[in-house]
Formats: sequence, C-alpha cells, structure tokens
Amino acid sequence: MIEVKNLYKAFEEHAADGTLIGTKEVLKGISTVFEDGKTNLIIGQSGSGKTVLMKNLVGLLEPTNGQILYDGRDFVAMSKSEKVHMRREMGMIFQSAALFDSLNVLENVMFPLDMFSTMTLREREKRAMECLERVNLVGAEAKYPGEISGGMQKRVAIARAIVMNPKYLFCDEPNSGLDPKTSLVIDDLLHGITKEFGMTTIINTHDMNSVMGIGENIIFIYEGHKEWQGESHDIMESKNTRLTDFIFASNLQKKMREAVLANGIKI
Repeated sequence: MIEVKNLYKAFEEHAADGTLIGTKEVLKGISTVFEDGKTNLIIGQSGSGKTVLMKNLVGLLEPTNGQILYDGRDFVAMSKSEKVHMRREMGMIFQSAALFDSLNVLENVMFPLDMFSTMTLREREKRAMECLERVNLVGAEAKYPGEISGGMQKRVAIARAIVMNPKYLFCDEPNSGLDPKTSLVIDDLLHGITKEFGMTTIINTHDMNSVMGIGENIIFIYEGHKEWQGESHDIMESKNTRLTDFIFASNLQKKMREAVLANGIKI
C-alpha cells in the first residue's frame, strides 16, 4: 500500500533573464491511498498535476512538502542510497514503451536483471522468457522493437517492468497510441498481473474505457487537488460536476474521433 499525505509540489518560475519571479504550486495538499492488489487509476485534464504526482511517487521529483509512505516507509525522508534500493521494488511502464532499439525483445526484458540481479545468464534468460510467456510473446524474443507492432512493444515493456518481481507497478498512459482493441488487451493484462502478483498498480490515463473497465480505485485530480476518489461504478452516480464534465467530455471527444475515422476523414 502507498499512502500519500498532504503532498505539495511547487516549481520556481523565472523571467527570461533568469531572475526568480515566483513559484507555481502544482500539487496542493493531496492525500490518498493506493491499495494493494488493485488497479489504482489517476485521471484528470492535461495540466491537472497527475503526471507530477506520479513523478513524485517514483522519486523523479522531490515534493515541496508532505509524505509518501510505501508500506509505512517514508520515501521522501530516505537517503539517496535508500531510494535507489527502494526503486528496485518498483516497475515502470512509460508512455512510449521506451525499449532499446539495439536490443532484441529478450534482451530488453533481461535488461533490469543484467543491471541489478546476481543471477547467472541462464537464470536471467529463463526469468525473461517466463515474463514473455505471461504477456503472450513467446516466439518474438529474437525480434527487435522496430519489427513488432506498438501493442507488442507495450507488452514487452510490461514484461520488462515485472521481470524483477516488483511490489509496485507504475504505468504512464500505457494505452497511448493504441487502437481500442489493443488497449483492451493491455488493460486486461495489467489487471490480471496486478491480481496475480498482488501488486500496487498505479496508472495515469485519459482512456475512459480503462477507467470503466479496470478502475478499482480512481483518483480524479483537478488543478492540483484531489477532487474525487472512488470506484468505476461510483462515477455515474457522482454529484461532482467537475468529474462528470471530465468523463463525458472525454467520451464525447473519443466518439467524435472514432466517427470521423470510420468515415475516412483525415484529422
């Protein structure tokens, strides 16, 4: 379980000549809990602060104030070496998959093991193949990223993210750039892996199909505040107008785009 307590993050703002002219507060006292064994989704408009929140959770940014507790351990208060050790318990799936073009699929999945494990080569290969089997990519291990589809690349990224048996899995827009059918495959895979390994999975997403399909614990961020939290079946009954405006605007935009594409109109 990850607990966030009264989290603030502000950035300095500078004039063109470098003079400090003030600060901009992006996260404004967020408190929430991300639960074990569940797909925890962070949603919100662009610029709402959800990406900044995730970057604070994984240590890419340092919060201005507040606590981030991993099973009671205060990540913010840890030393640099303690944070490095802590990150070995984390898996990360980036928006672009972020595979190494010069490595084949098997080598990409093995990369964290090569860097951080004490396994033999045979053990590393065996573990990587187990993860490729879990994401249904056996037979693709010798291919390079440029030879496989975007959906397959995302599945390789998932295999790489779980190869170290992480307790916490972070996913930044995992369905970005994917068609609706492939997005469902990725959602089902992330949800299944979360249940299978009992991980705390946190997903930043704009995909309303993901929200309604696998959203077991949803946090809606609005202008740096936690505006709403609940499960997918609670959304339609919510009286929060900012949440409903966001949900229905997102669905309308998606339906309009699909209708335009279905009619062969370039946008």
